[in-house]
Amino acid sequence: MPEGRNYDIVLFGATGFTGGLTAEYLARTAPATLRWALAGRNREKLAAVRERLAAVDPALAELDLLVADATDERSLRAVVEQARVVITTVGPYITHGDKLVGACAEAGTDYVDLTGEPEFVDQTWLLHHERAQQTGARLVHCCGFDSIPYDLGVHYTVRQLPEGVPLKVEGFVQAGGTFSGGTFHSAITAFSRMRKAAQAAAQRRRLEGRPPGRRVRGVPMRPVHDSGLGLWGLPAPTVDPQVVLRSARADERYGPDFTYGHYLGFKRLPVMVGLTGGVGVLFALSQLSLTRNWLLGRISSGEGPSPERREKSWFRVRFAAEGGGQRVVTEVSGGDPGYGETAKMLAESALCLAFDDLPATAGQVTTATAMGDKLIDRLVAAGITFRVVSPG
Repeated sequence: MPEGRNYDIVLFGATGFTGGLTAEYLARTAPATLRWALAGRNREKLAAVRERLAAVDPALAELDLLVADATDERSLRAVVEQARVVITTVGPYITHGDKLVGACAEAGTDYVDLTGEPEFVDQTWLLHHERAQQTGARLVHCCGFDSIPYDLGVHYTVRQLPEGVPLKVEGFVQAGGTFSGGTFHSAITAFSRMRKAAQAAAQRRRLEGRPPGRRVRGVPMRPVHDSGLGLWGLPAPTVDPQVVLRSARADERYGPDFTYGHYLGFKRLPVMVGLTGGVGVLFALSQLSLTRNWLLGRISSGEGPSPERREKSWFRVRFAAEGGGQRVVTEVSGGDPGYGETAKMLAESALCLAFDDLPATAGQVTTATAMGDKLIDRLVAAGITFRVVSPG
């Protein structure tokens, strides 16, 4: 962790919806000793956010504001060189994110984001992982609902089973809530870039290699039914299983032969079938620029659900795991997944990197690899549940 810097944390994106929630979470819960600042390209908008934060904590009326543009490497470098950890909520990341990650890698500054974009994660590894290893920067993507409940949930689940044996884990995601404009824009952008994403993933696989003497793999992409949980599972081709498998490759505790399946969980089969059709329509419309632009025009990237809507939102992930003749079911659960809890996960990830005694890692690393049990402890203290439903 770099010493002698002006700020423990710098937050990019506070003028957006999720970034604003992250700033408010830090204002309410961060230690009074935290040295932090807001960064962005529009000082007036940053000042408006600071005024809102001062209503939470009057001391924040003097919170520093740093002007930097995502397209200007010099301004980004000037900001990240002052920070120990950078948080960014500015997406779509494939469009706006690379220069900031590169600046952090060069400066040895730790980095966390909310991306759920596999192409961006793979490009970051290809372009910046090696340099970050050299400077000591920890580049930690997917520090929100993508992918903390699954990455840390599997990390937690594996530790309920015997060591040194083949392990199989299946995660079933259930949630009630809505999405912001930024999330919608990121999803449509990712749908439109599937071919480029596949190319980046293939290039990474060629260069990255696999752990010697162990096997780590995902399950075939087909629907399943778990009678013990009473759930149908629809394979979710998101970044989440990729993150889990990367954590497994980095940790021998996942066993000599580790398998993971990641699903959206449904009590009723017709609901699962209906969702499949809806996602298929969005995917098809995102492939042509005319219909893609029409979709993106339906909602602004700065919009999001009301506090009342978020208050009613929830998530639950059940993990069914087997190994060494034992079966265990665990659960990770919480409130509003996309925004309230995501802001909490992101902020606690940054605080964990800034202040906790963690294993020595560098380069692009997952939340489980970089923070593991320390971050679980923080999230539990913040109100997110990790529990064993039925022991082996």
